[in-house]
Amino acid sequence: MPEVPTGETLVVSGRRIHYALVGSGFSGTPIVFLHEGLGSVELWREFPRKVVTASRHPGVVYSRHGNGWSEPLDGPRDVDYMHFEAREVLPDVVARLTETPPILVGHSDGASIALIYAGSGHPVAGLALIAPHVFVEPLTLESIGALRRGFAGSDMSEKMAKYHTDAQGTFLGWADVWLNPKFRSWNIEEYLTDVSSPTLVVQGDADEYGTLRQLDAIDAGLPQPAQRLVVEGAGHSPHLSHMEIVTRAVVDLIQDLG
Repeated sequence: MPEVPTGETLVVSGRRIHYALVGSGFSGTPIVFLHEGLGSVELWREFPRKVVTASRHPGVVYSRHGNGWSEPLDGPRDVDYMHFEAREVLPDVVARLTETPPILVGHSDGASIALIYAGSGHPVAGLALIAPHVFVEPLTLESIGALRRGFAGSDMSEKMAKYHTDAQGTFLGWADVWLNPKFRSWNIEEYLTDVSSPTLVVQGDADEYGTLRQLDAIDAGLPQPAQRLVVEGAGHSPHLSHMEIVTRAVVDLIQDLG
């Protein structure tokens, strides 16, 4: 297994998680980065550091249970795993690693977790949601299904092992819960009406895991319209493929918060 990169560990809800602080010398509202379903601290690449450096706000990046160098899963995920993360894990992380209500920057599953957290009454200064999901689309299931069918015969596990303690467990823990028939009714639109913070939504117009219907649903549900950035030619990770554009939009949101 590769050497675990620089960072710290924290036990939350009985599980050890790996995290890193970015720009700890800066002051201001902390930024907490919440990764996608197959993400980790490292797989954000340089994006958190660019956001933190440009905004001069400190950042917290952590890998959820089952991802990165955090404690591996010991079984399948429950269909409410994002609710558990938002209601049980994230509040503890925020309480222990930040001193004021944070700005949440979430990608994919992480963006959904951010919405559940904010919509459950936890105070946040702002939300930057990249490729968020608020309901399950056929396109999402088709793309995950194709990836799941080809996983065993691919080199994906080997590539993922550079960033995850248990690469196969990380992949199956994400793919199998999304493909679980019980997950098809998953929907978090009810949380939108209680999200009061300024919000930025970002999506690529070539996203293979979701359509702009997600952004439309968020706009329809929020008490005030979100700022919207649709990145031309970008897939599911516009913050990586078009890092400068997305960084600028997130930093603008942060600076507008004062």
